Amino acid sequence: MGLPVYATPGQRIWHYSYLAFCALVLFFLVSPLIVVIPLSFNASPFLHFTQDMLALDPKGYSTLWYKSLFGMCDAEEASLWTSCTDKWKVGTINSFIIAIAATGLATTLGTLAALGLSREHVPFRRTIMAVMISPLIVPFVITASGMFFFFAKVNLVSTMSGIVLAHTILGLPFVVITVTSTLVGFDNNLMKAAANLGGTPFYNFFKIQMPLIAPGVISGALFAFITSFDEVVIVLFVGGPDQYTLPRQMWSGLREEISPTILAAATILVLLSIVLLTTLELLRRRNERLRGISPA
Repeated sequence: MGLPVYATPGQRIWHYSYLAFCALVLFFLVSPLIVVIPLSFNASPFLHFTQDMLALDPKGYSTLWYKSLFGMCDAEEASLWTSCTDKWKVGTINSFIIAIAATGLATTLGTLAALGLSREHVPFRRTIMAVMISPLIVPFVITASGMFFFFAKVNLVSTMSGIVLAHTILGLPFVVITVTSTLVGFDNNLMKAAANLGGTPFYNFFKIQMPLIAPGVISGALFAFITSFDEVVIVLFVGGPDQYTLPRQMWSGLREEISPTILAAATILVLLSIVLLTTLELLRRRNERLRGISPA
């Protein structure tokens, strides 16, 4: 929004100073990504810009580290670089499997919980809501410690099932919050009218309510997916030595062997985050149109 024609010189100075400050903050946040992405194509095993890269020489660029990430190194490359192992490939596959499973559970349970908590007659509704969103407030280290001692008693430590359940707990608050906020604008008279016309609760939910609250459900699912895919603390506590995920492998790579493969993995995560955030914005605009609000 531009300044009005009657703005004073002081207001103009403040406006443009504010825009310049916002631009500097945005550059400070984005600048690490500007460095990480080109370095992920470095032909050298060291994390710096070589002379060939600065001169834009094709010899200075390589996709070796992306091959290492997806386990596509040939025998010669695997013998030259110790980072060309299957751990990165296994970690990436495990991250997707765990994130998809945890997202499915969190979305199902969170949607059911939001539907129940949206009803006024539910006893202790505020208390239950506070408990369900507590993983957002409690530090991950404390949550991970509690999960470790609880899961150890039921033999879920060092298992994929334990990691999936732990990530489900972390993603559940996002689904509950987004679906609950969507249900605020839902007209319950539609469900009453459908019931008067002979529709069963199950049929009315999937034919009437679910299509209208779908943007909130999908948004919560995407948040749960991002949380699970990017989580490392819970995996360090609950997972065993064989439960590798991509963030855990990145953590191990930083501690044991600094390799440009970490930059390739970071680039993939950045691109994945951009795609998911763009999807969230499109869903937000669709939700506003369904509610009769002009998208901002």
